[in-house]
Amino acid sequence: MELFTQIINETNDILWTYILVVMLLGCAVWFSIKTKFVQFRMIGEMIRLLGDSTAKINGHEKHISSFQAFTVSLASRVGTGNLAGVATAITVGGPGAVFWMWIIALLGSSSAFVESSLAQLFKIKGKHSYIGGPAYYMEKGLKKRWMGILFAVLITITFGFAFNSVQSNTMSAALQSAFAVDSVLSGAVISVLTLFIIFGGIHRIAAFSSVIVPIMAVGYILLALFVVLTNIGRIPDVVSLIVGNAFGWHQALGGGMGAALMQGIKRGLFSNEAGMGSAPNAAATAHVTHPAKQGFIQALGVFTDTLLICSCTAFIILFSKDSVDSSLDGIQLTQAALTNEVGGIGTVYVAIATLFFAYSSILGNYYYGEANIRFFTLRQWPVFVYRLLVVGMVMFGSLASLNLVWSLADVTMALMALCNLVAILLLGKYAFRLLDDYLDQKRRGIKSPVFRKESMKDIEQDLECW
Repeated sequence: MELFTQIINETNDILWTYILVVMLLGCAVWFSIKTKFVQFRMIGEMIRLLGDSTAKINGHEKHISSFQAFTVSLASRVGTGNLAGVATAITVGGPGAVFWMWIIALLGSSSAFVESSLAQLFKIKGKHSYIGGPAYYMEKGLKKRWMGILFAVLITITFGFAFNSVQSNTMSAALQSAFAVDSVLSGAVISVLTLFIIFGGIHRIAAFSSVIVPIMAVGYILLALFVVLTNIGRIPDVVSLIVGNAFGWHQALGGGMGAALMQGIKRGLFSNEAGMGSAPNAAATAHVTHPAKQGFIQALGVFTDTLLICSCTAFIILFSKDSVDSSLDGIQLTQAALTNEVGGIGTVYVAIATLFFAYSSILGNYYYGEANIRFFTLRQWPVFVYRLLVVGMVMFGSLASLNLVWSLADVTMALMALCNLVAILLLGKYAFRLLDDYLDQKRRGIKSPVFRKESMKDIEQDLECW
């Protein structure tokens, strides 16, 4: 186990120090420039589309609505990365890690727009809903099925196994801290509940997520805003601390900026998933009139996740940094910080919030794996085996060490993100054309733009659903 952990850590150092940071920031800046910062200038349209998308479209009751697709992807985004991940980033990288989480969200939301628009463009018709994602646009857009299969395998391992072990690990730690629940017992209960939902398919996942995600997100934000408002006089000092540490100004030794940057981007990517290639799998399931609509909505999801929820957690921890046990990490640090601000109820509240955050993430993560298994095989038995393995990894995560599950997740996440970033760099031109088409229709007074594949003659034969 020590050798395995060492290999994982050394692989992480290579991927995150030399490759992924450059790729993520490079793509985010490039897409922001090419779309003329779509994530900022179209924020009003993003919010409007979210409100409009709850209605059924043309009576298609079986189709996943745009709002439901948003909540499935948000179910995966809004998880332990918002509670435990932020705490881990601050512990390892210092307060400056929060600044780099903000930067990767602000710029990376343009990557989210591109990848989700592409997923909609190249989606195919499934039995009950649309299916799509990076594996599909790699095959149809790049004509590289081998690349699609590689991505499908990577995302299945990353989300179905590695990320779900992180979620269950955090749930188990939170329950143990708040209620002294044994890890074996909590792991068993979580596993059974997971088994029940995942055998219900995407519609059950969408129905569950569309109810629970808004409730848990709003509830946590309200509590965090209460803590922030009661400490409003300390906000300038905390912001100064975050920015100062981001550039190493407050560090006595060298390397402070590097640690903050890497941790901020690692945990920012884990939390908001912009450019990773996961959210497009949910975006593709939506029934919309134009691919860019899901691009806008998924870009909004990045803001919701990092700028709101992660920031709330960061402020709570930094308000209490001098009053809690410095040896704490992960979810237990968040619990201790909230307890310091609101009393004993804090630990209990975070434990309950973590149950909802992490459980919904497990469901969203599971779906990403299933959708991609179906990319390379239509047989039912691999999906059945995958479901059982997911439940096994949920149990494993409840019992494994914090460092091991996070390190394993970092490696698989990095490999998956690299594969997707290469693809969207090559296919980004189609997303830019979709954006231009959408805006042109809006300028002509069309309230709800409609995309027709005839407008893209060069790839018309590859667009099944338009």
